[in-house]
Amino acid sequence: MTNEVRLRAVEDGDLPVFFVHQLDPEATRLAAFPSRDHDAFMAHWAKIRATPLETITRTILFQGRVAGHLGSWVQAGQREVGYWLGREFWGRGLASAALDQLLAELKTRPLHAHVALHNAASIRVLQKCGFVITGREKFPDTEIEELTLTLTAPS
Repeated sequence: MTNEVRLRAVEDGDLPVFFVHQLDPEATRLAAFPSRDHDAFMAHWAKIRATPLETITRTILFQGRVAGHLGSWVQAGQREVGYWLGREFWGRGLASAALDQLLAELKTRPLHAHVALHNAASIRVLQKCGFVITGREKFPDTEIEELTLTLTAPS
């Protein structure tokens, strides 16, 4: 069973792995989200973990290794989902499997996700999990376009 994707609560020992994942320049380019320095990263996670009723976070495990994380939070009155995988785990179906598991746990609908238009792999993951494109916008003062994807039906 070690080849299966599993989710579990985020543990302190996961954070250094998450920190390294978000330093990857290709990952930050695809996510259209800059990496944080160590102190800002740890402060961000301390804030996330301080609101467990509003923010749901899970560590993604694959073959017993920390592969990334995913979660759900409320932003601007809407429940959002997002995920981040280490590059060595890309292209193996882990994001789809992990998101399916989170969606089975999280019954709230609608759910929303925001993805850079150039991140075709993440768009495919969300669509495989039942999300549909419901919006498109350009970030002010940049060339970055972002899609909004929404899941309305239970998984």
